[in-house]
Amino acid sequence: MPAELNAEQRKALEDEIKVMGDEIRKLKTEKADPAVIKERVNKMLEKKKELGGGEEKPGKFVLKTGKGTRDYGPAQSALRNSVLQNVVETFNKYGAETIDTPVFELRDVLMGKYGEEGGKLVYDLQDQGGELLSLRYDLTVPFARYLAMNKITNITRYQIAKVYRRDQPVMSRGRYREFYQCDFDIAGQYDLMLPEAECLGIVNELLTKLEIGEFFINLNHRLILEGMFAVSGISPKDFKTICSSVDKLDKTPWAEVEEEMIKEKFLTKEQTSKLGELVRFRELNSNLNNLELLEKMSALPELGQNEKFKKGAEELKVLIGYLEVDGVTTVRYEPSLARGLDYYTGAIYEAVAPKALEGTAAEKAEDTAGQPVGVGSVAAGGRYDGLVNMFDSKLKVPCCGVSFGIERLFAIMEARQKSAVRTTQTEVYVASAQKNMVIERKKLLRTLRAAGIKSEMPLKANPKLLTQFQYAEERRIPLVVLIGERELQEGIVKLRNVVSREEKDVPLDSLVSTIRDTLAAL
Repeated sequence: MPAELNAEQRKALEDEIKVMGDEIRKLKTEKADPAVIKERVNKMLEKKKELGGGEEKPGKFVLKTGKGTRDYGPAQSALRNSVLQNVVETFNKYGAETIDTPVFELRDVLMGKYGEEGGKLVYDLQDQGGELLSLRYDLTVPFARYLAMNKITNITRYQIAKVYRRDQPVMSRGRYREFYQCDFDIAGQYDLMLPEAECLGIVNELLTKLEIGEFFINLNHRLILEGMFAVSGISPKDFKTICSSVDKLDKTPWAEVEEEMIKEKFLTKEQTSKLGELVRFRELNSNLNNLELLEKMSALPELGQNEKFKKGAEELKVLIGYLEVDGVTTVRYEPSLARGLDYYTGAIYEAVAPKALEGTAAEKAEDTAGQPVGVGSVAAGGRYDGLVNMFDSKLKVPCCGVSFGIERLFAIMEARQKSAVRTTQTEVYVASAQKNMVIERKKLLRTLRAAGIKSEMPLKANPKLLTQFQYAEERRIPLVVLIGERELQEGIVKLRNVVSREEKDVPLDSLVSTIRDTLAAL
């Protein structure tokens, strides 16, 4: 047992622990070696034991949720459920079936599918019951495992479930460690770009329906990127690492990205200059539309003769043509888009809403380094023809899909919300005007619920009438059924419109039909 510390020793130790904590947070922000971080954490825990923090005293622990997680109260849950309802309705509209997969997978299933950075963010389970297990990082890899395991070669599916990432969270921007993803995927042999058009149609329709403000769907193709890299003199073995630098262009100036590629990834100035002209082609030709950009790039002597670029450009032209027929005008060809390329093989796309948080409190949120951060992408996806084959070498199942970051969409809607959200679906509140009416209220409640009408009543024997009316108004319950001694004698009830406060007598035998008609007219 540690010796009792005096006030001066305790203060010095607390200051030392604070410095160590700041250092650990900095190391995590800089994505330092996990072994180094673990060593520093262990040292800090030893210091905390000296302070007496190793043994929790009853009633002294801090009540909080784990880092990167949150509770959802009734108002937040109601808002999120309304978003999920829109998602499900849209997925069903496009003919999808639903599946579910376990919250954890064999570690080997997940490893090597997300690249070097993604692999560091996978949560491993400590109590593994004889198997090496990890919490799922996304829903795409488990879907590919499901297809391979069940020998499924054709399915249009959606899945809505929680995933887990050991990332640095920014809660006000919807960046969590535990969050929902909503995935829509088309697996099977189909004609060129028809599945991609369906996926982008869903993105456009759902984000429009959710009214998150102006959004864009950035579009690119892996083969276009490979072609641009090739004519810039960049080796195929450097493809992924250079892509990770290019992907920063939506938040980082070109000068900084170029410096990183030269100093850390050892490209030459000649290589970066040529690549910079290509990946910034939209920025340098902002007056051109999607097809004009592709045509102008195709006219560049070296690039236009590259077979990979030519194939990728022709495929995107087909897709853009389909999107014009579908009335999708939010898509823009963006040659700097370079995300998810650890398993994407063709078209890639990402939806962003750069101004969604303007004018809200969340607009001022900062990341762990004190820098302002955007809400990030709200949906992303692409074609991944080789993922199922990684699990079963004999099974070739082409796939494409899109994933919505529902927490980010929820964060936008929560920040932009201007009025209160209904937290229940109650349609009728059964009230009484006098005492000793609890049995009669329960009889009415049973009748309404049996007819499928969402109803509740006060759980007190003799509630005050004003209190009952206030309850219905606060929860925005549309109707109140009021019963008293006169109503019992005459075989009627009073039906009250909570908003207008108008009341009318309704015979008991026509109450259900009257309520249905009244609700339909509201």
